[in-house]
Amino acid sequence: MPDPPPSTPAPQELEGDYRPAEGSAFDPANPRIEPADAAFLMKLNDTLNTTLDLQTLLNRTSELVRAVINYRIFAIFLLNERTRELRMRFQIGHTPQVERTRVPLGKGIVGQVALTRQPALLNDVSASEHYIPANPDVRSELAVPLIAKNHLIGVMDLESEEAGYFRPQHLHVLTVTASRIAQAIENARLYARVSRQAQTLEVLNEIAVELASILELNPLFERVGQLLRRLIDYQMFTIMLLDEKGEVLITRYAWRFGYAHAPMRRIPVTSGLVGAAVREWRPINVPDVHKDPRYLEMNSETRSELIVPLFYKGRVIGVLDLEHTRTGFFNEEHERMLTTLASQIAIAIENARLYQAVRRQERQLERDLAMAREVQLRLLPQAPPVHTNADLAVRFLPARTIGGDLYDFIEYGPDRTAIVLGDVSGKAAPAALFAALVSGIMRSAAQQPGAPTDESTSVGWKQLGPAQMLAHLNDALQERKLESQYVTLLFALWNDENRTLQVANSGAIQPLFCRAGQSITVQAEGFPLGMFPDVTYEEFNLATQPGDAIVFVSDGILDAENEKDEMYGQERLAQLLCANRDLPAQAIADEILADVTRFQGTHDRFDDETIIVLRVR
Repeated sequence: MPDPPPSTPAPQELEGDYRPAEGSAFDPANPRIEPADAAFLMKLNDTLNTTLDLQTLLNRTSELVRAVINYRIFAIFLLNERTRELRMRFQIGHTPQVERTRVPLGKGIVGQVALTRQPALLNDVSASEHYIPANPDVRSELAVPLIAKNHLIGVMDLESEEAGYFRPQHLHVLTVTASRIAQAIENARLYARVSRQAQTLEVLNEIAVELASILELNPLFERVGQLLRRLIDYQMFTIMLLDEKGEVLITRYAWRFGYAHAPMRRIPVTSGLVGAAVREWRPINVPDVHKDPRYLEMNSETRSELIVPLFYKGRVIGVLDLEHTRTGFFNEEHERMLTTLASQIAIAIENARLYQAVRRQERQLERDLAMAREVQLRLLPQAPPVHTNADLAVRFLPARTIGGDLYDFIEYGPDRTAIVLGDVSGKAAPAALFAALVSGIMRSAAQQPGAPTDESTSVGWKQLGPAQMLAHLNDALQERKLESQYVTLLFALWNDENRTLQVANSGAIQPLFCRAGQSITVQAEGFPLGMFPDVTYEEFNLATQPGDAIVFVSDGILDAENEKDEMYGQERLAQLLCANRDLPAQAIADEILADVTRFQGTHDRFDDETIIVLRVR
């Protein structure tokens, strides 16, 4: 229910004779509500209750007042609680200069009415010491305070160029309606404030979501500046970040009157308003920077400034600095919005910094991996050895930049070559480094003597055979044991003079042997190297004939999968080997790799793929 109409207060000044207008129902000696008053109030209530838009409400109020007072100059002033000034929010008949005027409480007729909360009727404004002659043609004035629930909202003010124009009944009707108008204005302002808050929260949420997706610092700074303008109509904006020591604020982005501006300013945290925000861990809102001794002049146009620190995990990482050419521009609502948004901006900045650091590390890692691949490829033999009775070929395709497969050809004299194919646990750089370790131990061991040729003598020492080599490698890796690191390795020794192959295996894929269209799996088995101490290995001797083909593969070949999650398998490999056994070794290796690639289709390659083919001439 609206507040009951108050009794008519005594005006501050009442000059001239009172003559009621013809047909008027108002009686100044009897301020009770007459039937005409009640009808007017009902119409007023109906009109004011139909809108919550402030501008529409003020316009309708002016029309209602004109219906009972034929004014020419009309204004409604609203109070700014923070600055304690009255601002002309709606007017008819005033000049633009007067409209922009801010009236402090107690200044002028309007300021006095607001201060005392008493209406004023002046038949001759020149006789009042409080009157401010903004319009030299004005002769009389009528002003009433707008009060809702004992809270001053503003002042309604009417002026006329005619002396004694306003009557006591005019004062009466405005006083009777003032509280209703004030409550309607307060409701509209509250609605507008709630609507703005809802819009602000929506914008803040949109900003937070968008900022989280920007991972480059410079585009992030620019977007922050753009998005902030949706909330605050600033004229100058700066983002400053602390250096690594936390002693100096460095400008990272600046915007001035519509254009990006990038001065490299460095301000110690011990000076300036920005330094104060960092030191005091709180926003700094200065209505007039020229009155603040902490201000360091950077822009001569600046009058008001709002600085909010950026916090991340309990520390200040920088500040947001907004400036305007008008004094007192930034209010508490601006401060709240910017403080709320600052935490999201700080997180976005740190995320972008982290992303950039990761990118730098990734680029460095890519360079390191490229170098590691180059080293790995140089450690691998460039080409297989050439023998009279054997044609050797190899194909190697790492799943990543560098792989965990290793292969080698080690000379055991003019007619003998060790064929090595291994697979290290893991992938990429760790696997490649472990493979290099195994390769180095193996090549070093290949130069050492093994068992004597004639057990009854101490002369005629020979190099380590396949089984001896695996046992030696296992012991060496036990001495250098690394957690969860092992290697499966197949070591085969080809004797070109008598066309024989000695094979020992430590958990690698067993070789496939094809003769006259029939495939045989060489059943060589053994524990992976580096897992258990004191392991011995079996050694198999294989006599070959011209036309035989033998293939050694890593598990990346047999375990290759297609889109149906089917594995390539040993049977498919055996059929392909026998079907192409008459081709040169290189052609057989190429055909196997091409067939595996066709089988995988678009399925990702998940393991290194190595193929070694030995074809007996």
